[in-house]
Amino acid sequence: MSPTPQRPPTAPTDPTDLLRGILDLTPAEPDPATGAPRFTGTTPPQALGRVFGGQVLAQALAAAGRTAPADRPAHSLHAYFVRPGDALAPITFTVDPLRDGRSFSVRQVSASQEGRTILSLTCSFQQAAEGVDHHEPMPADVPGPEELPSAADLLGGIDHPVAQETAWSRPFDIRHVTPAVYVRPDEHRRSRNMVWMRTFSPLADDPHLHRSALTYASDYTLLEPVLRRHGLAWTHPGMSVASLDHAMWFHRPARADEWLLYVQESPSAQGARGLGLGRVFTRDGHLVATVAQEGMIRTAPGV
Repeated sequence: MSPTPQRPPTAPTDPTDLLRGILDLTPAEPDPATGAPRFTGTTPPQALGRVFGGQVLAQALAAAGRTAPADRPAHSLHAYFVRPGDALAPITFTVDPLRDGRSFSVRQVSASQEGRTILSLTCSFQQAAEGVDHHEPMPADVPGPEELPSAADLLGGIDHPVAQETAWSRPFDIRHVTPAVYVRPDEHRRSRNMVWMRTFSPLADDPHLHRSALTYASDYTLLEPVLRRHGLAWTHPGMSVASLDHAMWFHRPARADEWLLYVQESPSAQGARGLGLGRVFTRDGHLVATVAQEGMIRTAPGV
């Protein structure tokens, strides 16, 4: 058996602290033209110098939540990634309060750097209400997270900045149910992917915080079913992957600091784009969120 990789002295002791800092937005001066509320967010150091898509999604939702009534948690979001974000530059989040109705509030958020939009997000918040209730069941006979290797187990011994960042600096503990495709493709070429995920340490008892944290994590592996189906690993030579859009529906309350099963599949890939669909379940089987994302996936000719 290979020895368990040891955490490098430069790695954060609690990677979830990075998430807390990411979601702790700073109020900024209102937009001079419209008076819309604005907030500023920062990015931890990134091996590739780009802002992780899940981060800007989560920050945009957090900014919108700052302007919504406290008793209305988010129930859906729809976003487009417009440009890559620069990890070295702050991000400004401008919130347009489109509507506050009797039960629903709608917000539009523009995330920008140096005056250029990098993400456009619209989200809706709803006051609690009674109504019809059903959900699809969680897959049966899934191994528990304690039985599966962590990213640190799989990548912690690889001397590469991206591998080290994935192993030690992600705010979430991600554990693949089927063998991960970090460095090796799925020999079965299945278009399904399942991971357990949770933060490394407890988060505050704030529903808005947990929805923002779950939004962050929802962007981690959603395109992996596409890679699996086509025999690709993240290390495939010359491959380029980028999220194009992201939609998410929050069905029931959930804590991002407790184990959640993220079940993902891809119904289609074409035109250098692949579609990922995901469902998030609590450990006791409740469906808490549904996610959809289309991504650009380009491979080098002849590779």
